Amino acid sequence: MKKPVIVAIVVLALAAGAGVAWKNGLFAPEPQSELTLYGNVDIRTVDLGFRVGGRIASMPVDEGAHVTPGEVLAQLDPVPLQQALDAANAEVAAATAAHDKALAGNRPQEVDMARALVTQHEASVKRAELSYTRASRLVASKTISQSDLDTAEADFNEAKAALASARQALSLSEAGSRAEDIAAAAADLAAALAKQDQAKTALDDATLTAVQEGTVLTRAHEPGAIVAAGATVFTIAIDRPVRVRAYVSEPDLGKVVPGATVRLTTDSSDKTYHGTIGFVSPTAEFTPKSVQTPSLRTDLVFRLRINVLDADDALRQGQPVTVMLDRPTP
Repeated sequence: MKKPVIVAIVVLALAAGAGVAWKNGLFAPEPQSELTLYGNVDIRTVDLGFRVGGRIASMPVDEGAHVTPGEVLAQLDPVPLQQALDAANAEVAAATAAHDKALAGNRPQEVDMARALVTQHEASVKRAELSYTRASRLVASKTISQSDLDTAEADFNEAKAALASARQALSLSEAGSRAEDIAAAAADLAAALAKQDQAKTALDDATLTAVQEGTVLTRAHEPGAIVAAGATVFTIAIDRPVRVRAYVSEPDLGKVVPGATVRLTTDSSDKTYHGTIGFVSPTAEFTPKSVQTPSLRTDLVFRLRINVLDADDALRQGQPVTVMLDRPTP
């Protein structure tokens, strides 16, 4: 056999073997063992202000200060609010007295006076009755005129009416306050108490405190300024917990599950941080312009929230972050 023929047979054999190997995946690229995502440290801020308006008396913290929950950030002038509370306290005292009076009813002395008045009118009725009886006898004998008899009768009827009125007054005095009057007094007291609570709340709101740990980003006013209720006085950047907003493309969505552990790195440090995936968005969105990924910006991605477990002050809000997620090799 000639040498060229032998070479041709060897080449054909190698080509056939290479084809079989390629078909069986021998030369397929090794699948990656790590999923790399890109994102940024979440920017989380809160605007703080007074729930009441007034003049700022003091602001003990400045921009850049680290604050803790409950720390006093600013104080309004409390004098007008204290005066409003004093007025509300006085209204409560007056409403309480009126309510107690309605519940207690009339005093014993008032009841005794009404009873004495009934006795007085009873005596007047008896006297008028005697006068009328005597006049009736005298008019028959022509001793007095019919006009005198009519006057005696009118006096008798008037005395009886006065007696009836006195007896009704005694009954009311003994019965005490009406249920409607007691209910009205209770409603007035409740309104006064509500106004008092409102005044107390307003006085408490004159002190502005931090609700979360963070860093003061903005101090919008200075002591002496008049601020309206709800106006922003401080903007606080929330330091903890640190969260990273990252994005995963649709083909890799099935490889990202809540609770999975990740590693994070930044361009400004060699340190590797650790975290867990806390949230995977149920809806797709276009890749944000702030996220640098090898894929096209028009690709649809799903947002992730990653909770950083060992964050430090080197992680700044808005900072770009590379997220690496371990995945098994097929």
